[in-house]
Amino acid sequence: MSSIPDPFRTARQEKGVLACPFHGEKIVMLLRHDDVRKAAKDWQTFSSDVPFRVPIPSEENVRTMRQLPIETNPPEHTEYRKITEPFFQRPKDPAFIARVEALIGGMLDGAFATGAVEIVHDFALPVQSRALTYLLNVPETEAETWISWGIHVFKVDGGEMKKGTALEAYLHAQFDRAAQAPGDDFFSALATATYQGRRLTRDEMMGFANLAFAGGRDTIIHTISCALAYLAQHPEALAYLRADPARVVHAGEEFFRVFMPLTHIGRVCPRDTPVHGETVKANERISLGWAAANMDETVFDAPGEVRLDRKPNPHLSFGFGPHLCMGAAHARLILRTLLRLCGERVESLRIVSAVERVEHEAAYDRPLGYDSLVLAFTPRPPAP
Repeated sequence: MSSIPDPFRTARQEKGVLACPFHGEKIVMLLRHDDVRKAAKDWQTFSSDVPFRVPIPSEENVRTMRQLPIETNPPEHTEYRKITEPFFQRPKDPAFIARVEALIGGMLDGAFATGAVEIVHDFALPVQSRALTYLLNVPETEAETWISWGIHVFKVDGGEMKKGTALEAYLHAQFDRAAQAPGDDFFSALATATYQGRRLTRDEMMGFANLAFAGGRDTIIHTISCALAYLAQHPEALAYLRADPARVVHAGEEFFRVFMPLTHIGRVCPRDTPVHGETVKANERISLGWAAANMDETVFDAPGEVRLDRKPNPHLSFGFGPHLCMGAAHARLILRTLLRLCGERVESLRIVSAVERVEHEAAYDRPLGYDSLVLAFTPRPPAP
């Protein structure tokens, strides 16, 4: 694509908000970068202490527990977050980095061997799932189960939501195992953790694990797929990365900005709150429009252009404030490693077929990556 579509541009410039009906509920979406950042920090006015209602649409029908720590406010959020934070620091470890490099290198070897590969299900999903085993410190063989669940842990084909998923049964089994024989893995850490002087309840353990599997799944898959499609459409971008491997840092941030997988996220106003001419009633939701904020022309010069050297790049793709995404370092490592290895090892990419996905809502249509993407990989010739 030559320019990134921005369905929120007019509303952002004219009013700063967009009132959107979502499944019978009207939700006011904040669209400007400054407004979104301020709201993300102001948890007293825009609360996350609302089980099932942070995601949009809400998830009462697809899970049975509050996701932790995302569906809490400080100070509880701060205490909960400390429990699992050590696992999300693992991507800074050299041994972890080497494993991710070997994983992605092996996936590229497979793509070279077959010539063409379906990226969403057969490349990005395995990368995400296997890298997650490293993050959670569980055997890599567990990824085969996770891959079998497909792209979305809460959705079946066609986007219909489902409840009583295999995810919850799997998580219960993992916590049963950890309770009997704790080890060094994520599930054992939760099974033995304490919070405010007591052990976590099973629902709390499930809340942490549910978010770990649901929160970083289709987001990473989406970013990998969109970045590879962009490199296929823009061979000059691949050459640009090849010329200097250090360029993957800024390039990765730009891909996170323009290919934001999460359009927005919900908050609840505990009291009536006026916002740019709209009133959000007490206990009604407002949304933080991450994708719209990432295209704010008062912050980003020519935001519809992909500039792989964009700096500064204060995008909000990992959120902002106390709820800044715990998996940011993990996602950055995966994307930067992929971009660097493509620059080093891939001569060219070509789109064989693509089925684009669009988020259809009453107030907007937003391109949202691919349901299917087949790319042909040509390896770089060996150095003489």
